Amino acid sequence: MAAAARIHFAVLSLHLLAALSLCAPAQADPGYYLVRPYAAAGKTSLDLRYWTVQAPGEPALLWPELGLRHGFSERWTSEFLLSWIGPGWRAQKLSSLNWMNQWLLTGADSDFDLALHSQLIHNRGRRGGTALEIGPSWQGDWGLHRLNFNLLLEHDWARHEGSQLKLQWQWSRPMQPGLRLGLQGFGELGRWNHWLPADQQSHRAGPVLHWVPEGQRGVSLNLAYLWGRTYGRRGDMFSAQLLLDF
Repeated sequence: MAAAARIHFAVLSLHLLAALSLCAPAQADPGYYLVRPYAAAGKTSLDLRYWTVQAPGEPALLWPELGLRHGFSERWTSEFLLSWIGPGWRAQKLSSLNWMNQWLLTGADSDFDLALHSQLIHNRGRRGGTALEIGPSWQGDWGLHRLNFNLLLEHDWARHEGSQLKLQWQWSRPMQPGLRLGLQGFGELGRWNHWLPADQQSHRAGPVLHWVPEGQRGVSLNLAYLWGRTYGRRGDMFSAQLLLDF
């Protein structure tokens, strides 16, 4: 796909995501995207992300994000990501600076993929400080079915709450060439060595769509809408991610 065509596609997609967000609208920061084990040696990608959280009776919070990803080797892929936050497009402020790294641990002959994921987060503003998210990311295929499971630890030095345990999971299957549909879920369990009671944990789940336009292998789009709780409160989430390789 030519550079101009990709930019045009990106603009159209962002307008679509903004329109969808009006149907999706949490004073929390629970939005993350499913981490997948992958190797992208020599590939550079523009990572456009957008997500919202809305608690009942409250206005939505919007998080547009912009990242640049590069595969430095067959094992190591790194990304720098900027994240904004605000109640609307005209009220956005820079929320965090993020440095993400993915180390693929399995080879091409393995029946599954396993990687080590890490994300260093520098939060700005009143909640400023540094946090680290780290943990294994696993993916396996059984026939047409694909399963993902990630178990991540997050430690925020500014909050003094200890290391928090989070999980991510997904099931999907192809519906037609380039299109996969499935279910996705996230959860926060509390401190890694002292889980919260079940009724105080946060879990949410919902449908997810992964689309690679036919004949455009350098473009992929992920959309998800999740119902449930975010950090102890009701908060439904909409997320979108557009990757453009160049």
